[in-house]
Formats: sequence, C-alpha cells, structure tokens
Amino acid sequence: MAYDQVPHHIAIVMDGNGRWANKRFLPRIAGHRQGVESLKRCAKACDARGVRVLTVFAFSSENWKRPTEEVSGLMDLFAMALTREVNQLKAAGVQLRFVGDRRGLSPRVLRSMEEGEAATAGNTRLILNACFNYGGRWDIAQAARKVAEQGLPLTEDNLNGAMSLAHVPDPDLLIRTGGEHRMSNFLLWQGAYSEFFFTDVLWPDFDEAALDQAISSFAQRERRFGMTSDQLDGDASSTGSR
Repeated sequence: MAYDQVPHHIAIVMDGNGRWANKRFLPRIAGHRQGVESLKRCAKACDARGVRVLTVFAFSSENWKRPTEEVSGLMDLFAMALTREVNQLKAAGVQLRFVGDRRGLSPRVLRSMEEGEAATAGNTRLILNACFNYGGRWDIAQAARKVAEQGLPLTEDNLNGAMSLAHVPDPDLLIRTGGEHRMSNFLLWQGAYSEFFFTDVLWPDFDEAALDQAISSFAQRERRFGMTSDQLDGDASSTGSR
C-alpha cells in the first residue's frame, strides 16, 4: 500500500554535472550551468505535481576540496544565478531558503543569498531549500551546540528543533542522480525514514520523465516507520470508519 501518491517533500543530490560536461568535451563549469537549468525545470515540475518542499544539495562542505578554478566558477555561477532568477522565483510563489554554514562565504555570495531570501520570504506555494556549504555532520554538530547553549537537555526533540531544516517536515523521498548509491553527508538526520531513489541519469539530463519515475517508485513503497503492515492496515481501516 502507499499512503501518498506524491511526496510532500523531495530532496535531491544533484550529481553528474561534471561528467555531463566531460562527455561533451566541455569545461566542468558548463555542466554546472546546465545543472541550474535542470533545477529550474525540476522546481517547476515539482510544483505542478503538488510537491510542496524541494531540498537540493547545491554545494557540500566537502566541495571546497575541488580544484580552485571550479570552486571559484561555482561561486560566480551561484551569485549570478540568484541575481537573475530571484524575480522569477518570487513571481512563481517559491520561497527560497539557504541551509548551511555561511562562515567563509564571500560578501557577494552572502548578499545574494540574503536578498534572495528576503525577496521570496512571503511565498508559500513551494519551499526551495538550497543546501549550500552544507554537510549532514555539520548540521547535527551545530544543532547540538545550539541546544547546549540554550541550556536544554540533549534530547531527540530538542536536537530536531535545532536542525537547519526544522522549518519543514523531513523529506519523504530522497533522489540521487548520476549513478552513485550513497548519501554523501546529505541530510543524515532528516533522511532517517526517507525513501531512496537512485538513477543513472546525470543531473543536467534530469527531466520531468525522470522525476515522474522517482515519484512512481515512491508511490509503490509501504512506509511503516517501525510498525508492521497489519498495524498500518488497521490504522487505515479505523480512519476510514470514522
């Protein structure tokens, strides 16, 4: 059985930009540019299908290890894309949120992030969380530090409330493109009960059909959250008889 045909919250590891470019004998930054177009397409498709939260892994805390030229290009692309797209996001009802460690980011990038968040703060149609300079271990550590600074006991509920994605429910479906089968330090806490979908499609080629395939797979899953199938059937029966 499947509770929901369409997940409320989808999270995506957008992998394969560099390989997409290499296959075409293009510089890696060209793949990242095409990846921005794919993200725009995906956000629009998610909205059309009733998804209300989309969280994407835009830049991990480990990505600083990449060649300096690529990192610099990514930062420039990020700032330019924000400046160019924020008005469209605002008009489309998308609320943009940035999740991650902002220390060490350039003033230009920080300004673009703050302006994008401020311009779209009132939107409620789709929440787009861009995890930038983010790592799942960093998230858990910063939440524990925040709880300790507040003088609260280190409980699961208190930690959950201090996580960087506490403003949205945990992801129902976590998609990774590019053929890899690992989380890569993404949403380690929030993904505890997410359904996973792995695809060989490189992120720049991820289109509406690929999204629908992931959603179709999700719709066939039975999400038990530690219970048995019989318990779920019983809950559904009692709910239907009310």
